[in-house]
Amino acid sequence: MELQEGLEVATFAGGCFWCTEAVFLELKGVHSVVSGYIGGEVENPSYAAICKGDTGHAEAIRITFDSNVISFGTLLELFFATHDPTTLNRQGNDIGTQYRSEIFYHSQFQKELSQAYMDLLTQEKVFDKPIVTKLSAVSKFYEAEEYHQNYYNQNKLQGYCSYVITPKIDKLHKVFQELLK
Repeated sequence: MELQEGLEVATFAGGCFWCTEAVFLELKGVHSVVSGYIGGEVENPSYAAICKGDTGHAEAIRITFDSNVISFGTLLELFFATHDPTTLNRQGNDIGTQYRSEIFYHSQFQKELSQAYMDLLTQEKVFDKPIVTKLSAVSKFYEAEEYHQNYYNQNKLQGYCSYVITPKIDKLHKVFQELLK
């Protein structure tokens, strides 16, 4: 993936990619967010295949961002503020390894900052249960089918979007207003 000068990439898995994509699309400095699959053994997985939970892939997002506008550290802060990093292979009613919490680092800097941030959250007892977020080197990222891209913004009235994603967006608007486009 060829990047424009000044742009960086972050890859996060934090449950349903419709949810995480919707949050990060709202941020100043974020150029694109792509939903996809990462961390599995099967080449070119489909949504149907990963939903069975036996390909090893996580639903994830690949964020291309301008680090002069928004830092990787700020993206980490939002990642941990908008999903539950203490539930293993689960976010709410979404259950399975494809919904795991995982950071796929693109550099030694991202790896070290991610680990330091998780250590700080643990030390400060931000969560009342241990963080189970995995930290892994980035691997092959497969873009999800087209209908998954920008899903929330195209389907806001759909039940799952209304009940699961809209509250995350409302929290984002309330708590992180200064970061919004």
